[in-house]
Amino acid sequence: MKSLEEIKKIREEKRKELDLRVNLKANTREKHILVCHGTGCTSSKSPKIIENFRKLIKEKKIENVRVIQTGCFGLCAKGPIVIIRPEDTFYATVKPEDCEEIINTHILEGKVVERLLCKDIDNTVVQRLDKLNFYKKQKRIALKNCGIIDPENIDEYIAFDGYKALEKVLFEMTPDKVINEITESGLRGRGGAGFPTGKKWYFAKIAEGDQKYVVCNADEGDPGAFMDRSILEGDPHSVIEAMMIAGYAIGADKGYIYVRAEYPIAVQRFRIAIEQAKEYGILGKNIFGTNFNFDLEIRLRSRSICMWRRNSFARINRRKSRKAKIKTTISSKFWIMGETNFN
Repeated sequence: MKSLEEIKKIREEKRKELDLRVNLKANTREKHILVCHGTGCTSSKSPKIIENFRKLIKEKKIENVRVIQTGCFGLCAKGPIVIIRPEDTFYATVKPEDCEEIINTHILEGKVVERLLCKDIDNTVVQRLDKLNFYKKQKRIALKNCGIIDPENIDEYIAFDGYKALEKVLFEMTPDKVINEITESGLRGRGGAGFPTGKKWYFAKIAEGDQKYVVCNADEGDPGAFMDRSILEGDPHSVIEAMMIAGYAIGADKGYIYVRAEYPIAVQRFRIAIEQAKEYGILGKNIFGTNFNFDLEIRLRSRSICMWRRNSFARINRRKSRKAKIKTTISSKFWIMGETNFN
């Protein structure tokens, strides 16, 4: 278990160590080879690429070079993707057999492997991912850590202000202030209804019931959307932190994340994140020395089902099959295991 002071120390020290991930002018001799380990690139042998890089670095006794698995960079059509920091060189459609050339040419000789650079839609060669026309005007928000951190390393999440919002909420804000902040932000659900998140949290907070739950519906229904999967694969701790803040706001001490079993990488990474958060004392009882308790479990979807719509609620019971029962209700009220009120 880590104290709040230890968490802050990790954030400060690890952030300095990882500055080269986001700073092109980082004053360091170290290089990080970032390899996408999301579903798309994994299907194109990115795990073998990671293995080959690490093997070559060890065989050649190269110092100050680390190989890091990351979540999705966002350009799956050009995967597997390899980015070398701090120079931010972007290599596309990399194959396992390309690793030795990258090590010899880029790492040892300091030269770019021209043939692995990406071509833009106008056929110009691009050395950096953010220089592609498609990405020039984009700013990642929900996916900001994907492609930057190792999703299986809690310290890297903490380094980029992970769990800092939770600290602020627990020590500086009341539940009502949190809900007001969410309401004033204008945050809405990303489904078809676009239901205001602040209202949903408010309804859940004032609802009657001794036991309340936070439920994250990470089961995508839109073909090819993949936004839930990408976050879970690339930045699972951000989902845990958000659920904890919601729990504090509405008075819940238990959370469930509902995700389809067909996303094995997402499921595995979220399970790892839960265990790491428990080990650090971020999940559990008396979090950061406060009176706030929160625990989290994952539930897998095994078959297609219509759930979480405004005009239906799910009665999930370990002894019963999962079926949606129609009932007119507001979108923040559902039933779980015979108890009411979760968001």
